[in-house]
Amino acid sequence: MGDHSLIQIGASRVLETRESDDGLTIRRRRETVDGKRFTTYERVERPALIVVKQSGGREPFDRAKLMDAITRSVGKFFKSELEIEDVVGQVEAIVYGKNADQIDSQSIGEAVLTVLGRTNEVAYVRFASVFRQFTSLREFEQILEEYKGTKK
Repeated sequence: MGDHSLIQIGASRVLETRESDDGLTIRRRRETVDGKRFTTYERVERPALIVVKQSGGREPFDRAKLMDAITRSVGKFFKSELEIEDVVGQVEAIVYGKNADQIDSQSIGEAVLTVLGRTNEVAYVRFASVFRQFTSLREFEQILEEYKGTKK
């Protein structure tokens, strides 16, 4: 197992700072006094958003849960965790861009499809097959035709 020692951020210096395209995340490359390097991410804290589940249950929007779901379902179609992080950030921007106190889980899934449609066509089809619970080859054909139609 690797060294899991705690790194004190106060005892480090910033080597590089980058702001995300949406201006909501800051990535900092840091170095400790003993030369170890690590990355920190700072995100704007957003207002509380309630997700209304299909079962009728309610729970707070959880970015980590969204990241985990996307990683599990289509993560292998991306080159790095940073690409997945970017997808999650775009989905989050869509979700919070609705300026509502609550959102249904179906709308979050549609937002994921919107972003995947722009970023990774294989991940788009894979996610659509799970999200829309495909049971036949015809449903795959329909989603492919739909996707091709949006790319013209």
